[in-house]
Amino acid sequence: MASPTTAPRMAPFGAWQSPILPGDVAARSIRFGGIVLDGDDIYWSEMRPNEGGRYVVVRRRVSGEVQDCTPREFNARTRVHEYGGEAFTVWDGVIYFVNFQDQRLYRHAVGETPEALTAPGLRYADFCIDHKWARLIAVREDHRPADGASQDAENQTAEPQNTVVAIPLAGGEDVILAQGHDFYSTPRLDPTGTHLAWLAWNHPDMPWTATELWSGKLSESGTLVDARRLTGGEQDAIFQPTWSPTGQLYFVSDRSGWWNLYRWENGKSATVLPMQAEFGRPQWVFGVPTYGFADADQLICSYTQDGVWYLGELEAATGALRIYELGYTNISTVTVTPEKAVFFAGGPREPALLAAMDLDTGALTVLRRSSDQEIDPACFAEPQTITYPTTDGNKGHAFYYPPTNAHFTGPKGEKPPLLVISHGGPTGATTNVYDPAVQYWTSRGIAVVDVNYGGSTGYGRAYRERLNDNWGIVDLDDCAGAAQYLVGQGLADGDRLAIRGGSAGGYTTLAMLAFRDLFRVGASYYGVSDLAALAEETHKFESRYLDGLVGSYPTRKDLYAARSPLHAVENLSSPLIFFQGDEDAIVPPNHAEMMVDAQRAKGVPDAYLLFEGEHH
Repeated sequence: MASPTTAPRMAPFGAWQSPILPGDVAARSIRFGGIVLDGDDIYWSEMRPNEGGRYVVVRRRVSGEVQDCTPREFNARTRVHEYGGEAFTVWDGVIYFVNFQDQRLYRHAVGETPEALTAPGLRYADFCIDHKWARLIAVREDHRPADGASQDAENQTAEPQNTVVAIPLAGGEDVILAQGHDFYSTPRLDPTGTHLAWLAWNHPDMPWTATELWSGKLSESGTLVDARRLTGGEQDAIFQPTWSPTGQLYFVSDRSGWWNLYRWENGKSATVLPMQAEFGRPQWVFGVPTYGFADADQLICSYTQDGVWYLGELEAATGALRIYELGYTNISTVTVTPEKAVFFAGGPREPALLAAMDLDTGALTVLRRSSDQEIDPACFAEPQTITYPTTDGNKGHAFYYPPTNAHFTGPKGEKPPLLVISHGGPTGATTNVYDPAVQYWTSRGIAVVDVNYGGSTGYGRAYRERLNDNWGIVDLDDCAGAAQYLVGQGLADGDRLAIRGGSAGGYTTLAMLAFRDLFRVGASYYGVSDLAALAEETHKFESRYLDGLVGSYPTRKDLYAARSPLHAVENLSSPLIFFQGDEDAIVPPNHAEMMVDAQRAKGVPDAYLLFEGEHH
């Protein structure tokens, strides 16, 4: 749609013609995974909607040649913690990746047939290369049935066992290096290959509430000895242990209330750079580094303040920080060599992309874009950061997108409808990176507000902990507060409010319609409807998550019932649409189906779309 040459046409808000079509939203954008640097070659993974959501490992050579590496019949995606991440690594041009269908680890020389290295029933993620012993070190999740138990996973009651293991590339059994904790992440070898650091935590903690930093020495036989906890634990969530080129251990901790950089020296933690900023991310997936070393004293690091991410160069000895003016507002998966930094980025006018920056010249090269869709400036809604009052004297944070289409204007005196978006997690955050799923609505004359409610990351530990014991209260207050604030500013019609969300955001959507009389319609994407069912049925990683968000289960079963939309269907009067994958192991389909049955029994309009073969 070209820029208008005539005056905009008047049409009701929500009825404007837009060049952004549903197919543009659904199929034209890829999703990026991990980044691995192997010599001068850059590898990454990308999820492709037009290939059934398959993850493909892609290589870019120094010549600029880009090539798909994994064969079409393979899907490079791991299910450790169900959310996965860090599903592959590369060593001297050979790719080692986890195949989604059987969760086995494969060795793959590009152009040849991948070769399975591990047995069925085992899942792997978060790799590092042990050159000395010619093996990979990884997090393993053991889903094999106990001796004599049924092979049917539904008949298994014991949780899968998580360990840190070494996988011999010449064949043979895995060597267990660390065990005894419920969860592990980020095993990393020092430059000499003799010391290993890793993170561990136990139920009911999540990796953003309390983790421990451990270290041990590899013996002459390749086993781990002298393992000891260095730091972390209660009220201290450690993130991304990383060894410097001289063998000093760095990590991120939120003990100050903010995820800041530290190093381990002389038997204790030393702050590298105290800031009211977050250098960490919630570990929903493996392999989301925020920093790396260019040399012994120079770190390339990313951090977030007030919902915006920055990339900078940090002198470890002095704490001096220089910010690169890149124009992006989201930076992730920062991977560094002495010559370059490679990372994913995006901004309000820039969909997610893969970029490389030359550390000598500062020159930035875009290597891959998530979408080839051109942004029509006539229909681009510029996000506005808003901070607004919410309950108990607190403030909420959100990105507001006004209805924007230069070809149309709304009727005089009319206020636009408003769509409120509640992100998943709930421990997570939204960004203002260009998203056609937002612009789809704004270009049609519907305002959008994307909310970072209390519990979201990026605003410090205290803001994150606002949701403790208050899921189903604080998130509703903050989403309602954002809508009411915009209505009060004359930017939205209070009688035409809609809400949508996925997973935990789907729960907030359902709870809002069940417990508050504010929104007129909602959309739940694989949302939680029964908190007790979630506590009883979900996978190991999140099986105790609700202890901190709601209360200990089943001790506080009363709270679980009181905050479950399924138990308040008598209050429902707004139309709802449900989207659900039939193979979702995190929020099973019964959560949607119970609500659909309740809606229909009450005669409230609904639609239910079940997607075959879809996971969470």
